[in-house]
Amino acid sequence: MQLQVINSPFSQEQTELLNRLMPTLTETQKVWLSGYLAASATTLVPGTNAVQNASNSGSIQSKEVTILYGSQTGNSKGLAQKAASTLEGNGFQVTVSAMSDFKPNNLKKVKNLLIIASTHGEGEPPDNARSFYEFLHSRRAPKLDHLQFSVLALGDSSYEFFCQTGKDFDKRLEDLGGTRLYPRFDCDVDYDVPAAEWLQGVLSSLNESQGESAAPIPIAAATAVESTYSRSNPFRAEVLENLNLNGRGSNKETRHLELSLEGSGLHYEPGDSLGIYPENDPVLVEELLQVLPWEAEETVTVKDGDSRTLQEALTNYYEITVLTKGIIEKISKLSHNEALKDLVSSGNEEKLKAYMNGRDLLDLIRDFGSWGDSAQEFVSVLRKIPPRLYSIASSLTANPDEVHLTIGAVRYHAHGRERKGVCSIFAAERLKPGDTVPIFIQHNENFKLPADPEAPIIMIGPGTGVAPFRSFMQEREEQGAEGKAWMFFGDQHFVTDFLYQTEWQNWLKNGVLTKMDVAFSRDQEEKVYVQHRMLEHSKELFTWLEEGAYVYICGDEKHMAHDVHQTLLEIIENEGNLSREQAEEYLSAMQQQKRYQRDVY
Repeated sequence: MQLQVINSPFSQEQTELLNRLMPTLTETQKVWLSGYLAASATTLVPGTNAVQNASNSGSIQSKEVTILYGSQTGNSKGLAQKAASTLEGNGFQVTVSAMSDFKPNNLKKVKNLLIIASTHGEGEPPDNARSFYEFLHSRRAPKLDHLQFSVLALGDSSYEFFCQTGKDFDKRLEDLGGTRLYPRFDCDVDYDVPAAEWLQGVLSSLNESQGESAAPIPIAAATAVESTYSRSNPFRAEVLENLNLNGRGSNKETRHLELSLEGSGLHYEPGDSLGIYPENDPVLVEELLQVLPWEAEETVTVKDGDSRTLQEALTNYYEITVLTKGIIEKISKLSHNEALKDLVSSGNEEKLKAYMNGRDLLDLIRDFGSWGDSAQEFVSVLRKIPPRLYSIASSLTANPDEVHLTIGAVRYHAHGRERKGVCSIFAAERLKPGDTVPIFIQHNENFKLPADPEAPIIMIGPGTGVAPFRSFMQEREEQGAEGKAWMFFGDQHFVTDFLYQTEWQNWLKNGVLTKMDVAFSRDQEEKVYVQHRMLEHSKELFTWLEEGAYVYICGDEKHMAHDVHQTLLEIIENEGNLSREQAEEYLSAMQQQKRYQRDVY
């Protein structure tokens, strides 16, 4: 889009210069430039009402900043640490803490508070944010008239309650009397650039309240990481092995993937995850190109400034398998289809939600036609493919320069078409030994082995939830850990679906694993799950808890993890002769002590 000279504050020469410059800038450069201009402007006029309120509050404000993060997979923690580093470099004294480690009553002493929080499941706070979230929304929460705050919310717009936890924190802090230091930012899965923009705004506001101006934060500094390779600069790892773990006749296909980390400098610990940037199914891309009015070889510029053919962009850059409310609303503005405009209109929220469920971009185009006057305008509303995170199934100590994954292939039928999981089928059908795939390590401090190798551990991981516990066992074997270990595993059939069976049997034999209980749901008329096996051993399980055992759960959150949680409460209540409220307090105390950890999805 070109600048119009009419009523413009720029001269003809300046306008021509800007019109030549703007089309050449990447998204990253535009954000940096906006931050620079905003920072320059704050020396003359207040940038926002939030800044004005802060600067009008009286005297020079405190240089102390508290950053609290709520993180399930580690993204919020990483951003909190980067924010702290940037603020310290600008002369602020910063305290960084997980919400679970912060004493809520200390809020009365905090003057400047930054909240960085992800949203988990159906709008829920992450496990390590739950207790702080509940305190803040309780009657015990103090008045915070003295507080300046800002919230960075992380989420995924393909979920209904996008960034809900961050929104809740933002509203509650305002209700308690706090003043926004800078407006809340809601970040989708591709969060690096908006997070950097938010941090620039926060720094400008903090400096404004100090009577100073803020120098712009280069994007690279705001997203710097310890290693050369990261989420924003993935390492291309070579595939060493790709095996099907299920036996002949199984209803499932579970891939065991081994990747080389040689030359990457990447390190991980048991409990961490691996991020993979997948490619879309080429068959789906071809079907999409057939219904579009543009040629596959037509060039488009993607959001990071690179030029690619339309086919390449739809294959390895843009998400084409998930519809979100935000994307459909943007598409409706470019579309001439009245039925689509009606679908996104006020009052049709449930109808839109029902339509999006199980449908993709190809469905949308077949139902309502294409949009945009060019291929460039067509792709302008699409999201970048988000990485998929998988719990690591290996110990780096036991497997130097390697990382192993356990991936369940996703295939299902919906709306008259066969559907495939983007990354799981990429791994199952198209990744061969010798191929390379872009990956990064996602550290997860919320799912870690006890520091004391003598501490007993209880692991509950049906299906692919077994992955991190394979890494736990490999690590403890290398350590020579003597603490007791108990594994609960479940799947459909003993004969075809006992993942890593030989390894578990060897660990039982050599004493690395003390006990193992299995539940194969389809091997008898009545279905049996891991929670049923837990109840069968409730007395012994509670004895382990009383001895200080750490409990780990990995797998499906909506059903399995919920059922296991309720079973734990039932065991604690019955075996400990406690009320349900006391059992909940018991489990909550375990969580505070990091003895109850979950890696659920």
